[in-house]
Amino acid sequence: MFKVVVTDYEFPDLAPELSVFDGYDVEFVTGPFASPDEVIAACKDADAVINQYMPIDAEFITQLSNCRVICRYGIGVNTVDMPAATAAGIMVANVPDGSLDDVSDHAAALILALARGLGIYDRAMRSGKWNYQAAQPLHRLRGGTLGLVGFGNIPQRLAEKMRAFGMNTVAYDPYVNPERAAAADIRLVDLDELMRISDVVSVHVPLTESTRGLIGAAELALMKSTAILVNTARGGIVEEDALVDALRRNAIAGAGLDVFAVEPLPTNHELTDLENTIMSPHAAWYSEESEVEIRTKTARNALTALTKGQPIYLVNTDVTPRPQATTFATNGAVL
Repeated sequence: MFKVVVTDYEFPDLAPELSVFDGYDVEFVTGPFASPDEVIAACKDADAVINQYMPIDAEFITQLSNCRVICRYGIGVNTVDMPAATAAGIMVANVPDGSLDDVSDHAAALILALARGLGIYDRAMRSGKWNYQAAQPLHRLRGGTLGLVGFGNIPQRLAEKMRAFGMNTVAYDPYVNPERAAAADIRLVDLDELMRISDVVSVHVPLTESTRGLIGAAELALMKSTAILVNTARGGIVEEDALVDALRRNAIAGAGLDVFAVEPLPTNHELTDLENTIMSPHAAWYSEESEVEIRTKTARNALTALTKGQPIYLVNTDVTPRPQATTFATNGAVL
């Protein structure tokens, strides 16, 4: 029998995950746990750990005596200390393709809503004002430049969608294959040039030590006063204090934010007072379809790692996995 522990989750039930393990000899432990210590105690002898938001740091990882794989819901693995997991021989898995359309649609929606002043118009009308000038000045997207910070699957889809609105696209990504960018008709530029020439800057890089604070005061100062910034990646990539300052001074035209340095966003945060923002609660990934897909694939990562030796979506490809200590059986047959 294998033991699989879910550290935390915000779903009403775990039906999609349980359906993946149906017919297999698995002890599935889900909490809820009263404290982080209870989570660690439950995970100590787990063969696989499924994780949503709870940080799995180096100290946590030292407690995992049997664990072979940590499976993250979604794309980001910033909740897991990757070097510590790799050093311990623990595979880390994610779901890189569970919400590609959902996140790129959400980024496009934020761009369109900001470009057309929809947040300002909506608030004005709810307060009894009927005035087309409430959101001025507005500028056309057609002929403008979309700057993608990162050029993975999501920003590539966003570029395709915004091309329908007449936008040209540039991208900054030091890891991308130039031929891949050229095939998509995307010009690669350095970050400073992207910030200077873009009418829309959309952030799509993972949160790592090298990307934390990637867009700060210096980068924001390069932006056009008519430009907008959209972040559907991770909050720590953009320095929030610098962004608030730029928005207050109208140094940039607006920001569409789905992610924040601290989540949930604290009550009365400075961003909530700004008219030139549109915000959502880390929801870009969400649709009914994407939620089921992500949860199902997360569970399949765990099952596949335990039954076949490697998850479907392995992130730390340089890991030397721990030997498997547990014998797995299904329907009475040893695999």
